[in-house]
Amino acid sequence: MSLALVLGGRGEGNVWPNPSVGCVLVNNDRIIGRGWTQPGGRPHAEVMALRQAGPAAKNATAYVTLEPCVHRGKTGPCVDELISAGIERCVVATKDVDPRVAGKGLIKLKSSGIKVDFGCLEEKANFSHRGFFKKVLDGRPRLTLKLALSLDGRIGTCKGESQWITGSLARRNVHALRAKHDAVLIGGGTARKDNPSLTVRGIGQRPQPVRIVVSKGLNFDGTSLKSTRSDAPLWLCHGSDSSEVKHWEKKSDKLLRVNHFEDGSLDLSDMLQKLGSEGITSIFCEGGGSLAASLIKADLVDDLIVYSAGLLIGGDGLASISELGLKKLNASVRFSLVSEKVVGGDLCHHWCRK
Repeated sequence: MSLALVLGGRGEGNVWPNPSVGCVLVNNDRIIGRGWTQPGGRPHAEVMALRQAGPAAKNATAYVTLEPCVHRGKTGPCVDELISAGIERCVVATKDVDPRVAGKGLIKLKSSGIKVDFGCLEEKANFSHRGFFKKVLDGRPRLTLKLALSLDGRIGTCKGESQWITGSLARRNVHALRAKHDAVLIGGGTARKDNPSLTVRGIGQRPQPVRIVVSKGLNFDGTSLKSTRSDAPLWLCHGSDSSEVKHWEKKSDKLLRVNHFEDGSLDLSDMLQKLGSEGITSIFCEGGGSLAASLIKADLVDDLIVYSAGLLIGGDGLASISELGLKKLNASVRFSLVSEKVVGGDLCHHWCRK
């Protein structure tokens, strides 16, 4: 199952709206098939492993990170594929929360005479599939906020200079993280200031994440974003009264209108719901302090990836997160440490929402 979870990780960022599943087939203590969800979500992991195993799958044990599907979509149910192959046992890490499956896959396997063991590395599997689960249960993608900070929590000097706080290895690591998410998100302010392309670079050929810019008025040029549309899709989330919509209709791949509050600010919860309805299961946010604060205040940040560099900028530098208006510590959003590692000369912490 540990191997199946590693294999499932290979599909992260390029299988949405499907979950990224891993499958390993074993017969007579020998691995005979490996599979993971393919780009675009099909074929599924079980099908890939069965194709590799061929006739040797008869009487084998299948280790699957998520309950095999039992419903018919663009392809047939994986449960039927496993039954037809004649496997003897199926070890499932965790149940699928999709109501079309939700235990029905386990029941069908058992009713076909296949021995089913459930719960092997369940906690790790739940963590692996948490983006897909969140989209199904809450209607929105999992959101990861990335911060690159000085030791005193600044993201730039008083003049706005920010390139580069972290070293080259940390920046390369960020590209790998972009690739593990379905989409990359920034705000209009970052688009205006940095003119980023937001593409994945320097880690080999692989599918690109969707680039998303949230901007009430769409009042940014976006030269780099426009010029790289052949490499990666560009989606824009905007307010209802933007006069720039016509300008962007032929220069972006999708325009999503987002509801706004009485003060005119965009409803980011509504934005994530709309992105979830489009099939996005995970978002990597690289926006500035204003967007970060808005997401935190709306309680929409699920994961924090924080790179800390060994330099000091001072109190007149740019804050990593804009004002939150906190008056009491117990009102603060709390995160739990998942992991920490040294990346070149920088330190990377991964935190998850409690």
